[in-house]
Order: sequence, then structure tokens, then C-alpha cells
Amino acid sequence: MKIGFDNDKYLKMQSEHIRERIGQFGNKLYLEFGGKLFDDYHASRVLPGFEPDSKLRMLMQLRDQAEIVIVINAADIDKNKMRGDLGITYDVDVLRLRDEFTAMGLYVGSVCITQYAGQEGADLFKKRLEKLGIPVYIHYPIPGYPSNVSLIVSDEGYGKNEYIQTSRPLVVITAPGPGSGKMATCLSQLYHEYKRGVAAGYAKFETFPIWNIPLKHPVNLAYEAATADLNDVNMIDPFHLDAYGVTTVNYNRDVEIFPVLQAMFEKIIGSCPYKSPTDMGVNMAGNCIIDDEACREASVQEIIRRYYKSMATQISGNGKEDEAFKIELLLKQAHATLEDRKVVPAALDKAQSSGGPAAAMELSDGTMVYGKTSDLLGASSALLLNALKTLAGIEHEHKVISPEAIRPIQELKIKYLGSKNPRLHSDETLIALSVSAATSDEARLALEQLPKLKGCQAHTSVMLSSVDIQEFRKLGIELTCEPVFEKQKKYQ
Repeated sequence: MKIGFDNDKYLKMQSEHIRERIGQFGNKLYLEFGGKLFDDYHASRVLPGFEPDSKLRMLMQLRDQAEIVIVINAADIDKNKMRGDLGITYDVDVLRLRDEFTAMGLYVGSVCITQYAGQEGADLFKKRLEKLGIPVYIHYPIPGYPSNVSLIVSDEGYGKNEYIQTSRPLVVITAPGPGSGKMATCLSQLYHEYKRGVAAGYAKFETFPIWNIPLKHPVNLAYEAATADLNDVNMIDPFHLDAYGVTTVNYNRDVEIFPVLQAMFEKIIGSCPYKSPTDMGVNMAGNCIIDDEACREASVQEIIRRYYKSMATQISGNGKEDEAFKIELLLKQAHATLEDRKVVPAALDKAQSSGGPAAAMELSDGTMVYGKTSDLLGASSALLLNALKTLAGIEHEHKVISPEAIRPIQELKIKYLGSKNPRLHSDETLIALSVSAATSDEARLALEQLPKLKGCQAHTSVMLSSVDIQEFRKLGIELTCEPVFEKQKKYQ
């Protein structure tokens, strides 16, 4: 993959701007961290060269001043919303994030459950956190939010929310994912600080959309695709255009909430220090793109992946039809098609010629490898094995897994576990390969190639099992699947 982003330059510029923003306020700054604080794989995919832990590395420089509040939406808890990149629910991720932060020497002060309206799942999660000794605060829905400013900025609005007790000058508000209520939490805290006579400040650290690249740049379109379930829309910041005559990019929720923020600051310090939503941010990512074409191409690939993911959730009964339609429109705006993902036509052609499920993978050097369903292996398992053999320079005809390694696994599945399918899943294939590696130099050589699969692109002509999808995720393979179940026998 081409590098399109200078991460070292980004760390330096971003750190300087955050420190400058802290200096604009007194002893209390609420800093909203948009996106993911670490494990920001979306950013690393669309900005090749961006390190997933960049935000965390900057925060570590301020750890003596900072404390973290993790925010989660009660509705997300109740519907078991998943982090697609990790395959875990948001509530589980809250605990994971807390453990990760604490292990790094960062102070996590509390958890805030937002949009609470009596959800049973939220009640159970709150009890679980309290048993673990973690302080929990509750924030409530506000009628007319965000337009009814007079109600929001009152004792019946933000005043109803529980005040989050904090002890350090820099309070970082983060969350497992978008739509958690980070900004509303910050604004609620500003209101309560004002009631207590504290002139606190607010700033926003949001990577996307990138304010100083075009509105329809594929990097910004990929952000819309990533948040299609939230109906986020990138737009020109009208406040910034009016104040400075300069065109910048923001997104609808920030633009909608800006009048509320202005009203908040007017009550706190008599005037608003920001003239636009763009002013609130400290995002320097656009200044660190060093190969625009590489970032454009990477972003197009991300939009296509998001489309297939949306279609997969839709046919599984967990997604909405309009999400896929929106991403399809974004793909058109990026002047791209599904065929621009090379592994898509490759997998479908293989399925057509073989008459059964098939898969294709593009290796880092551009080599295309294939896999098809057989009596022993599923298409995804065959793909993994063929990719490892190619990377190891092993002839395709050579069998690197001995029958003695496969037979016991098949017997276990059929005879003892009640499975009717003797074919090996991806994880079972790798186990068989590792067993064979004990006595075979070729098997061991193939196994040693596993790290080289990270970042490779793959596509299958049918939906895979959750076991196979999880295995590809663990290996770092960027996988997409046709939204077709194998039993339907529809190979497009």
C-alpha cells in the first residue's frame, strides 16, 4: 500500500494545536475526542500511513493533567450495538477501553450513560459498573434538542443531567463509537460548571470530516459512509463562511449544535470564543496528506467495503435498506464502482467458472490468489491456504496439510459435534496447518507467512460464517462478501 499520510508531522502539529487550545482557557477544558481514541482503523485505512494509536500517543504527553470520561448511549447498550472492527458490543468496549487506558497510566474518572430513558440494558450495565467500583453518571434526552436552546440551556434541560465529578484540568470525553453523545456531555458539563462559577472551556478533536480538503473528496465521503447509520452529512460550514469568507467542511450535527454552544459560552463568559464549528476543532490531518492520490484510492476502497458491510447486515436482518442506498450514492459521488475493488470481479469470475462458492485475495505486491469450495475446504479456507503457499513460494500442487491433520478434525465435527459439513473453517484449517508444521518444513514455512496477510484485500462470492469472518479480522485481512447466502446458489 502506498503511504499517503505523514504521521510524524501529524503528531507534532496536532500536539502543538491542542496545547495552544488548552492555553486559551483557564483551569478547566473539556476536550471532545471524536472517533476512536485508539484502534482508529478507519483513519488508518483512508489515510495510509496514519497510525491507529496516534491520538493516544498525543494524550500520553498530557496524562498528568488529564482524566478520561467514557460516554455510551443507553440505546446502543439496549440494542447491543457492535464495533464492527473488533466484533464486540459497545458496553463491552467501554470496559476494554477503561482497562487499556488504565494499563497505560491514564486516569479514567467515570462513565456517563447518555440518552437514558429507562432502558433495561442500561440499568443492568450501570449496576455492573458500580459493582466494579466505577462511578457512573446519567444524562437524559431533552425535548426539542438541539433547536430548543432556551429549554436546553436551563435547569430543565442540561440542568437535569447528573454533574460529572472531575478532578483534573483537562477532561477528555471519549466513547466506543459515533452517536454516543460526547458533545452533549461536554456542553452539559459546561452548563453545570457555569452554575458553580467555573468558566470552563470546550474544544473538539475530530479527525473527520477533514475541514480543509474538498467537501466531496473521497476521504470525506468515506467518513459519511462510515456513519451512514447515523445519517451524518458533510456540509460547508455556513458560520465559518459568513465569518471569514472561507469555505471549510464540517458535518451536520456540529453545525446544528453550534447555536447551542454559542448560547452556552455567552452565559459562561459573556461571549463565544468561536465564530464557527470549524473554529472549535483542532484537526491538522489535512495538512499531513503527502500523497493525495493514494488517500483517494484508499478511501474509495473503504466506501466499497462499507457498502458490502451494509448489504450484509441488511440481508441478515440487522440493517436498514436506506444505509446501503446512501453508501451507493456516495460511491457514485466518488466516481467509482464496485468493480474498482479488484478482488470483487476476480472472486465472481472464479465462482462462475468453478460453479460454486469462490474467493479472491490481492496480496501486497498485487498478486491475485483464489480459493474455491472443495470436499475438504470451504472457499475462504482454501483462499488462506493458497495465499500462504504463494507467499512462501510453494507450488500450488504441493499439499502442505497432511491428511492425518485433517481427518481428526473432520471426525470431531461430524461424529461428536453434530455438524453435517465436513469442510474445514478458516480457524480449523490454520490449526491443521500448525499441526502439520511440526513435521513438515513446507507447512512451517507457509505458517510463517501469516503476518504478511495483514492489509491484504479479499472478497468472497457468498456470505461467510461468523467464524470465518472473525478469523479474517484477526489476521488483519480487509474482507468483503457478496450479500448472498451459500444455500441460495446465486452466483452473480
